[in-house]
Amino acid sequence: MAEEKAICCPSAEANWEGSTLLGVVGGTVEAPRVAYLTTPQPVTGELLALTGAVKPEEVLRFAAPCAGNACQHFDGAECRLVKKVVRLLPLVVEKLPACHLRPHCRWWKQEGRAACLRCPQIVSESYQPSEALRLVADPTVD
Repeated sequence: MAEEKAICCPSAEANWEGSTLLGVVGGTVEAPRVAYLTTPQPVTGELLALTGAVKPEEVLRFAAPCAGNACQHFDGAECRLVKKVVRLLPLVVEKLPACHLRPHCRWWKQEGRAACLRCPQIVSESYQPSEALRLVADPTVD
């Protein structure tokens, strides 16, 4: 019997155990957009060195196994972060982006298409987030 892959968080940090590169951040500071990779790439020192003096999470998106109850956004059953993404952020694409993570993505499994149509605007480390993004990222706000 094949081993079932863990449910993954599409908004992980590079240093999380099991982290893989999900995509590259493009667009503008005001309107960032993630270009998803067609196949996951392992996080290596060489990969992280490519970002130079910039924090990797500013220009790259990572995925990793969901931390579940160890995550400040998890309520014991669901990811509160993606609930807020769907509720507070606008759609940024009209069709589902090509994403290798989708079959194992917590956001997809929990919120489906609504999450995917907003996902490309998520940047894990942003120094000029919109007010809506600040609210989404704040674990004390429901």
